[in-house]
Amino acid sequence: MSRVFDVKHQLIFYGQYHSNKYNIAIHMCFVPVIMWSAMILLAGLPTPSFFPSETYILTPYLSFHWSWVVPLAAAYAAYYLVLEPVAALLFLPAFSTMLLSADPIAATAYGTKLAAWLQALSWVAQFAGHGLAEKRAPALLDNILGAFVLAPFFVHLEVLFALGYRPQFRREIANGVGVELAKFRKEQGDIRRGKAL
Repeated sequence: MSRVFDVKHQLIFYGQYHSNKYNIAIHMCFVPVIMWSAMILLAGLPTPSFFPSETYILTPYLSFHWSWVVPLAAAYAAYYLVLEPVAALLFLPAFSTMLLSADPIAATAYGTKLAAWLQALSWVAQFAGHGLAEKRAPALLDNILGAFVLAPFFVHLEVLFALGYRPQFRREIANGVGVELAKFRKEQGDIRRGKAL
């Protein structure tokens, strides 16, 4: 259980499935879309009577309403704060914008349909990135919860790392990913050699 909160372990696990630059680029584009469109779908679901009914409208396109998105977003934010507090705080503006825009879009006539199409397109792109570029099954097949929860934060950290955030930590992650990739490739080579015999 303690490794669940070990940011280095979690990023090395996720990174070993995302080492190809094209696959990383696909994830950087589509993981935020998956998260945002999932929030739209959740915002459109009926809520139980114990949820507060107030809505706080900031603009026509940004509002806060107690929907299923709120507990999910709170859990994600809390986890990210435990993993890497500074990076989590830097993620807050983008994360908040997704949260606040989900309800107004869900309330439109096209919201659910738009979110469903975005989900479908994004998942096809993700699997194509893994199959064609990474040539490895996605992380969700080995750790579905870790993959769903870590993906948005991994993408965010990739952006931060590209901007110079914690260079030593970035090297440690890259080295750990390299070790895990070497193990994976050796296992795959052993399997291929075993089949050839």
